[in-house]
Amino acid sequence: MPQPKRTMLVTSALPYANGPIHLGHLVEYIQTDIWVRFQKMRGHDCVYVCADDAHGTPIMLRAQQEGIDPETLIARVAEEHRADFAEFRIGFDNYHSTHSDENRVLSELIYTRLRDAGHVETATITQAYDPEKAMFLPDRFIKGECPRCGAADQYGDSCEVCGATYSPTELKNPVSAVSGATPVEKESLHYFFRLADFEDMLRDWTTAGHLQHEVSNKLGEWFEHGLRNWDISRDAPYFGFEIPDAPGKYFYVWLDAPIGYLASFKQYCERTGRDFDSWLKPDSDTELYHFIGKDIIYFHALFWPAMLSGAQLRTPTAIFAHGFLTVNGQKMSKSRGTFIKARTYLDHLEPEYLRYYFAAKLDSSVGDIDLNLEDFTQRVNSDVVGKYVNIASRTANFIVKQFDGELLGVDAFCDDAAAADAYMDGVRGTAFTIAEHFEAREYSQAMRRIMEYADQINQYFDEQEPWKLAKDPAQTQRLHKVCSRILHGFHTLSIFLAPVLPGITARVATELFGLAQNFTWNDLDKARFPTRINRFKHLAQRIEADKVQAMTDASKEDLAAAGAPTGPLAAEPIADTIGFDDFVKLDLRIARIAKAEAVPEADKLLRLTLDLGGETRNVFAGIKSAYRPEDLEGKLTVMVANLAPRKMRFGVSEGMVLAAGPGGKDLYILEPHQGAQPGMRVK
Repeated sequence: MPQPKRTMLVTSALPYANGPIHLGHLVEYIQTDIWVRFQKMRGHDCVYVCADDAHGTPIMLRAQQEGIDPETLIARVAEEHRADFAEFRIGFDNYHSTHSDENRVLSELIYTRLRDAGHVETATITQAYDPEKAMFLPDRFIKGECPRCGAADQYGDSCEVCGATYSPTELKNPVSAVSGATPVEKESLHYFFRLADFEDMLRDWTTAGHLQHEVSNKLGEWFEHGLRNWDISRDAPYFGFEIPDAPGKYFYVWLDAPIGYLASFKQYCERTGRDFDSWLKPDSDTELYHFIGKDIIYFHALFWPAMLSGAQLRTPTAIFAHGFLTVNGQKMSKSRGTFIKARTYLDHLEPEYLRYYFAAKLDSSVGDIDLNLEDFTQRVNSDVVGKYVNIASRTANFIVKQFDGELLGVDAFCDDAAAADAYMDGVRGTAFTIAEHFEAREYSQAMRRIMEYADQINQYFDEQEPWKLAKDPAQTQRLHKVCSRILHGFHTLSIFLAPVLPGITARVATELFGLAQNFTWNDLDKARFPTRINRFKHLAQRIEADKVQAMTDASKEDLAAAGAPTGPLAAEPIADTIGFDDFVKLDLRIARIAKAEAVPEADKLLRLTLDLGGETRNVFAGIKSAYRPEDLEGKLTVMVANLAPRKMRFGVSEGMVLAAGPGGKDLYILEPHQGAQPGMRVK
């Protein structure tokens, strides 16, 4: 039965206008685009909008560094973003910028409604201030020593060594990351959104099915700690929108960024004549969906619905969060060539291959997905080229040469009406299952079922042996039926794959089957199966390993062009030089690992008990990914014995073991020469 037509507005998170798109970003845009294309194929009124997130201190500072104004910077980056998205077939109905008249008007509207309803208050706060640059410093623009463990070069809000969180005023020996000056404390009047005013509303909304179950549970922790006022203002100088009736005060970027979704949609409505206001009424029967990364859930699932509710606008129908991308099982790395820009990928490989691979990995959870480059090559070659495209390349020319391109319909290539009904029941049943998977964002299950269907078609080809039928004049009618049935299966597969491979399937529709446009879900109707086919043209080629290698090599070259080190030392930037007197202070000792055990609360840490020959030390080492605890016990290693003890969440670490390697499983503790004894000094 046909579904009732739905009216839907869909967004992806806004890419920041401060740098290029990379493969980690593309997880979200590809996930969203597949879902939107599926909805449109089903006949729904589905509008997909996005924009560049173009405000904030980082953009202001980068523009200053380049000697240009921020508007020039964001215009250039926007052009780059649009080009990358277009080549990856991301089909935005509208792409805009948060630095727009539409966004200014809507931001002021929402803010003034919140303010006039009593949901905004002011308070004087003390912040770090750069006296050289005459500007207040965001937390990430202050560095210093962690107040908990003493680690140097840590950001003003959290420590990457011990995981502690704190305020910038707690940092020891802080410096401005902008000028290098020592920050001073300075008072300023700030504007705050009273999030706690919406606690009851948010408790209901976050548990009413608008969020994934694990996201809803996570947000429950914020309610336990109490909802705090949200600072929505920043002081000049700042690149953004000035707050009404507050000279020198600007909207914090996270206030106007989500409003940018609505601003982009407003521009779309003005361009197409749609009624913008009707979509945003609290009682609107339209649907609103946001696809986001799991790192920005807090802004989208608490602040955003509260802002909308307080401004008397409709709240989202659902927010879909996804995880991060790893490459070859590890975080994307510039030194390993796995921090891959979208443009670098496009220079070497077909964009739709990445779309397919991500689809084969993605589901409705917030779990991370891995781009294993070897598996990527094998899966694309096997599924897209070997299973899907190969069906048409092996079959089409039998129809073209033997039957002048004429295709038999389902009733003709099946032996009788009962067989035709059974055949179409199978098609409809498969289509129903795949549609359910697409709707639920269970793309990996959809791809699995689609490839199972491709396997059935290829098996039928092998069983019927059309190459033999073509040599026997008595089997001409049989050949026509067999090849028509195979190509009907290929036609069906193309419809299933159209949300994922829009470029390839568009060529199948127009070039092979001679249709005027790409497929819709209604094309599964047997009456819509084309009656003719054209000569097969090459659709896809296999991925060669050297292409993938060239891509990763080029990614390393990108790093070199940026002035970063390459080669064995490229994994981390080289630290500032130290004098010989500093170096000789290190007391390196041989230690025997008396005991090793995993730290359950930590992903990377092992707890080591080290024997220094009459003295034992407790040390935490981030080598869990490379070693099993039982394999370490009894080994000798090298440790820094005179490192000051460091208090961590899991206990006190009384030294450091030395290890080297790029990370993950490729991480090796230093093992001394044979004959070394615990406690012996390394010179």
